[in-house]
Amino acid sequence: MGRKQTVILPSVVNILNQMGKQIKLARLRRHLSTELVAERAGISRATLWQVENGSPSVAIGSYAAILTALGLQKDLLLVAKDDVLGRTYQDLNLLSASNNRKAKAAET
Repeated sequence: MGRKQTVILPSVVNILNQMGKQIKLARLRRHLSTELVAERAGISRATLWQVENGSPSVAIGSYAAILTALGLQKDLLLVAKDDVLGRTYQDLNLLSASNNRKAKAAET
């Protein structure tokens, strides 16, 4: 039985590439070698290289470990922080529910 392959959209590949570049720049700004960051993160240099090159096959835990090694672990809190679309849906549902309650109250 073959391994299931996840389909990654080109727009997401572009985002992963950008994330990788940003992580690499953060490492270089700190004048840290790949060996040191990989050691601090508890990963191989090959995994660090994959992250810095935007590979979609790397586990999110590796990203977290690298960001921690760079002192950027709080950046993980920014993922999905401003969920504009979700808030819009939520507000529409709240307004709809409010209108339904008003309509039921008017019927009685």
